[in-house]
Amino acid sequence: MPGPATTPRRTPQQQRSRELVTRVLGTAERLLADDGVAALSTTRIARAAGVSVGSLYQYFPDTGAILAALARRHMAAFEMLLDEAVERAAAERWADPVGVLLDAVAARYRAEPGYRALWFGPHLGDELREADRRTKHALAAGVRRTLVALGLARDDAHLVTVSEAAVHACDALLQEAFRRDPSGDPALLEEAKSMLRAYLGRVTAHYATKETPIDR
Repeated sequence: MPGPATTPRRTPQQQRSRELVTRVLGTAERLLADDGVAALSTTRIARAAGVSVGSLYQYFPDTGAILAALARRHMAAFEMLLDEAVERAAAERWADPVGVLLDAVAARYRAEPGYRALWFGPHLGDELREADRRTKHALAAGVRRTLVALGLARDDAHLVTVSEAAVHACDALLQEAFRRDPSGDPALLEEAKSMLRAYLGRVTAHYATKETPIDR
């Protein structure tokens, strides 16, 4: 069991130190993907990374800090993915934004087994649960911004609630799809798309019937 999720002891400044931290995090992610959160320990990570435990402790006081660092790295990558998706949606005028967004999220789950193990594991500490909440919030913001970019909705408080509801409902199906199949159970992924298309279709129809038209 990992210890409490804490912040790193210090930030590496020199190239050699940055390489050590990168190696530790890469090794932890591989072990996480192979054996899950419960199998991690600082001793095992250090040994597999080819560094001393003392060197690891200079930057990470416990496995919780390592997991938190991985969570922050995944969070940054996820936010970048969503930013790119919103830009593409506006430029390409997606006909099926739900399908494109879910395919992008599923592709990330598929390509990053460590990411799946981190979020789907049963041993999340307080900091990782908060990171999970922020990830869902970022995804909801991505859905909202995509609908606005496509001219399908206005950016208001109702759309914030709708986007969050859609993401939380879909997240349960995504997790189950990847628990059943490391590549994502195709039938469940399609059901997730169908569910979201129906829900968001009703929502965008609500905006379309308002007195103030939506610019397209």
